[in-house]
Amino acid sequence: MHIGRALRKDSQPEVLAAEHRSALSVVVFAGPIRMGTLATAERVGAPAMTKTVALLEGEGMVTRAADPDDDRAVLIRATRKGATAVRRGRDERVRRIEHALAQLGPEARQRVAAAMGDLEEVIDLLEKENRRRSGATLPSL
Repeated sequence: MHIGRALRKDSQPEVLAAEHRSALSVVVFAGPIRMGTLATAERVGAPAMTKTVALLEGEGMVTRAADPDDDRAVLIRATRKGATAVRRGRDERVRRIEHALAQLGPEARQRVAAAMGDLEEVIDLLEKENRRRSGATLPSL
């Protein structure tokens, strides 16, 4: 959380708020996705997600289409513009983290590298638990 805040603090001003970027990221990496599944993944209600998707759609980041498997459902898909925005943001964060790590001494970098496997395992366990609790069928991001 602290790393995420530090990365946001010094970044360029964003067109989208953090919650909109988060929803867009889910659509990019897990989509096309139903509106309800997206709301569950983001832990918000359907009305809030409907507003978020409308904003993203207005920015040209996503499109909506009827779900071919269920006429009552809507699928949200990222546009090329949306996918590009997510990937550029991720690439910029990775570059900044790499730059910060390069400033650490060799021993500190080794400790960080050694901890990464354990941290990834913890993240996987938490994501599995979240999916189990919510019944969501999102793949790991």
